[in-house]
Amino acid sequence: MKQNKNVFDNVLQLIGNTPLIKLNRMTADFDGEFYAKVEAFNPGHSSKDRIALHIIEEAERRGILTPGDTIIETTSGNTGFSIAMVSIIKGYECILAVSSKSSADKIDMLKSMGAKVYVCPAHVKADDPRSYYEVAKRLHEENKGSIYINQYFNQLNIEAHYSSTGPEIWDQTGGEITHLIACSGTGGTISGISKYLKEQNPNVKVIGVDAYGSVLKSYHETREFDDKEIYPYRIEGLGKNLIPTATDFDLIDKFIKVTDEESAHTAREIANTEGLFVGYTSGAAMQAIKQLQEEGEFKPTDKIVVIFPDHGSRYMSKVYNDKWMEDQGFFDAKSAVQATIEYIK
Repeated sequence: MKQNKNVFDNVLQLIGNTPLIKLNRMTADFDGEFYAKVEAFNPGHSSKDRIALHIIEEAERRGILTPGDTIIETTSGNTGFSIAMVSIIKGYECILAVSSKSSADKIDMLKSMGAKVYVCPAHVKADDPRSYYEVAKRLHEENKGSIYINQYFNQLNIEAHYSSTGPEIWDQTGGEITHLIACSGTGGTISGISKYLKEQNPNVKVIGVDAYGSVLKSYHETREFDDKEIYPYRIEGLGKNLIPTATDFDLIDKFIKVTDEESAHTAREIANTEGLFVGYTSGAAMQAIKQLQEEGEFKPTDKIVVIFPDHGSRYMSKVYNDKWMEDQGFFDAKSAVQATIEYIK
């Protein structure tokens, strides 16, 4: 068949080149122009498609991964889904150690993609043998012919975004971007994009979004690990109870913290105002913009890009579920899904 530009050999060719979409209603009274890099347009519905493909193909290039081998990873859900998707196409087995904080939707998706899933308690120390970090290490040791992606400590995580997401944003804004706002978990996304943007224009300001209960903001400001900052929180894929080497703190100008509750409300607000059905961390990133606007961070001439990392369908049992919101103490009249459902008998 004659090759058409919209015909692809497999789903992996759809990774990257996600759209930049202007935010209008939520930012109507804000200073500056605001654009969302909507990573849900990747085929695996998150930015993690980029690192999964890049790291796996680099392992193939180095000859340490061959068809039939096993790929092992720690994940809050999105990276695991992306690795499982790539594994299916390339012929690898996939084993995932998942945080119990991950939504039931994410865990079900991992199972549906053929991955073997180990659900590990979320609120234990990183060096606890039950943590998903330690479980993944153990599984790697037990499975001969396996590789451990180890996204938190893998420099290829940064490289994936340096070589793809960063150039895309620079081109899409015509080099006029003044601010990048991005959640930080492993730190690969914000570090890789920042590295590229600051090479083009050192004046681009990069602001990381952290969660209350995480150590990243404190470490950025003091370069000391303070375990007193650590306590349970609900947002998945944001913040950490350890310091990932995939985060280059020198490339981040400052951090801002957001709460679980406000981030959940803001995720719903994005859907109901901008028509973008995005995930919990997207709500966190947008909540950070609200707070930065109140602090006077932006000028009318600024062009701000925010990363929306994944799709709202992965949070149907959480932030888009009224019962879950109520159980967390987040529910009020403004939280309720506005559309009504009426059953005709």
